[in-house]
Parts: sequence; structure tokens; C-alpha cells
Amino acid sequence: MKNVFKQSDAVEVIDRINKLNPETKALWGKMNVSQMLAHCNVTYELIYEDKHQKPNAFMKLVLKLLVKSSVVGEKGYKKNNPTAPQFLIKEERNFEIEKKRLVDYINKTQQLGESEFDGKVSHSFGKLNKTEWNNMFYKHLNHHLAQFGV
Repeated sequence: MKNVFKQSDAVEVIDRINKLNPETKALWGKMNVSQMLAHCNVTYELIYEDKHQKPNAFMKLVLKLLVKSSVVGEKGYKKNNPTAPQFLIKEERNFEIEKKRLVDYINKTQQLGESEFDGKVSHSFGKLNKTEWNNMFYKHLNHHLAQFGV
């Protein structure tokens, strides 16, 4: 798996994002390209912004037991998997704004580096190691960029 903490891999992901345009069509799923970019931004909002409600203790336990391994593990996502409510983007979004936000988040994450994330507590899953953080970041981006053919 690529490593978003490695500059060359982060640049490769950004290059893929830069191949998108407001008219790029999805190969599967319900989101348009602007909604997909906003959807991908939620991962970073959960880290860098305080705008999403944290799950209560019970829900966090459920997420750790039932969802964590599929999110932070090595295996890729299947097409049309269900997503958490905060990741559902139903309203129209501005392509250029969402694209810039995502590129900025990727750059910030890469520059902070894996040592910043090793042992960092996630919004939903508790403490994750640097490999789990990378898997979560890269796998999600790769899945949705493939969804839009880049």
C-alpha cells in the first residue's frame, strides 16, 4: 500500500486529484465528483477541525469491534459500501473549494509525518498506529479516486 506520509506517494495522490474536473463522472455510486471530494475531506475534518460530534462510549465500542478492522486494515473497500452519517454528502458542493481543501489536508498530513500520527487517538477508533492511520487515509482516497477513474 502507498504511504501518504511519504512525499512522493502524497504527490502521486494529489496528481490523481488534479486529473479530476467538475464534469468527471463516477464509475459507480451516487456521489458526484464535488460531493466525493467533500466526502474525502470529512476524514481530515475529524482530525483537524472540531465540527463533528464524537461518538459516545457505546458507539465507539461498536465501531472498534465491528468497523475498525475494515477501515484501518490492508484490504480495500468494496464498491457501494455503506458509510457513516457524517460522511454522507447530499447537498451540492463547490468543486474547486473541496479540491483545494483535500489537497491542503493531504499536504498538511504528509508534512506532519507519521510520527505525529503514531499513537494518535482517532475520532471513532481510539489510538491508532502510523500504519493504521496510513491505511485509513490512503485506502479511502484510492477507493474514491478509482471510483472516478483516476
